[in-house]
Amino acid sequence: MNAPGIDPRVLDALQNASSLELFQLSTLIERLLADPRRIIAVRKDMHLGQTVRFVDWRDGSLREGKVVAMREAQVTLQDLRERKEWKLPYAAIEPPQPDPAAHPQAVAPEPPAVPRPTRNDFRCGEKVAFEDKYLQTVVGTIVRINSRTATIDPGDGTHWRVGFALLRHVVDV
Repeated sequence: MNAPGIDPRVLDALQNASSLELFQLSTLIERLLADPRRIIAVRKDMHLGQTVRFVDWRDGSLREGKVVAMREAQVTLQDLRERKEWKLPYAAIEPPQPDPAAHPQAVAPEPPAVPRPTRNDFRCGEKVAFEDKYLQTVVGTIVRINSRTATIDPGDGTHWRVGFALLRHVVDV
């Protein structure tokens, strides 16, 4: 067995390992590769249409491909040589180098964050809006103020308990 870029001593040690030891190592490696921090490290400088290098699992060689889709745990690449599409985990991609032209070194400081609304910013009877878990805007009236949440009546027979930081005032025009 000859794998390019792998230390021959590591290969020798793996060949002498028991099947149970190899399975344990495989499980550990899969868990490490699925770590979201590792995925983010590869994705942060990647964009659609970018050319990246990836590992061809058939022979272990590095190939070049263009990013055509990015999903949560995998990326779809079009192989530049064979024009074939590959769906690969982010671990199979060589992390792209950040483009210095796209990210200038001297970045203007971010404006200070707007303070989050608190309980003291709201009163019963006020009209407010928030986004539900489907990112749909819900507009309603505050009917009760609790210590950490407000109860909102959107007028459709339902009631919502929403944290103050998620609420925003609605102004009737």
